[in-house]
Amino acid sequence: MDGLSNIETSLADDARPESSERFSAIETPMAEETQPEEKKSPPWLRFLLDVLETVLLAVVLFLVINALTARVRVDGFSMRPTLEDGEYVLVNRLAYRFGEYARGDVVVFRFPIDPSQDFIKRIIGLPGDVVSIADGVVSVNGQPLSEDYIAAAPLYSGQWVVPEGHLFVLGDNRNDSSDSHSWGMVPVENVIGKAVLVYWPFTNIMLIDHLDLIKGTP
Repeated sequence: MDGLSNIETSLADDARPESSERFSAIETPMAEETQPEEKKSPPWLRFLLDVLETVLLAVVLFLVINALTARVRVDGFSMRPTLEDGEYVLVNRLAYRFGEYARGDVVVFRFPIDPSQDFIKRIIGLPGDVVSIADGVVSVNGQPLSEDYIAAAPLYSGQWVVPEGHLFVLGDNRNDSSDSHSWGMVPVENVIGKAVLVYWPFTNIMLIDHLDLIKGTP
């Protein structure tokens, strides 16, 4: 009996490792076969997606920049010596959505008589102001302006009351400018924005400074 028991034990011991090895030998290849193969995108498809992403980003940036700013070309000499013919100016479209109009600001606006044209001039009178020009001096509400930025003193004269919702604008080249002294006021809804920077040509790059025409007043 002891001999038989020893034989059975030996057989059992021999069977267990063999069974385990066979199970592993069968399972491992099956697991490998069930793993999905990774599909690689063709190079042309990856290139096309990169191009589309770049174009989309460029379009978004273009729309955002256009919503915030405008670029205009100065045509003519009405703003000499501040701005020269052919210069390109960057315009802040949001300047008056979050801020107030101020005398001395240079603004770009749609010409009231022909809105298809854009003009660039300097704000002289705000709503409610009385603007008068006499003997080569511009006055606002009886206070003469100190204007060392103009090309020459105006040779014309007159008086204007600026109505609500409008601006009185003049070119810095007073005697060679089509502006409020000849055709009237600018409705504020025609204003595109505030001119802030000359960006072309590179040799003329400069910030367009705001001028306090009347100290201590808006």
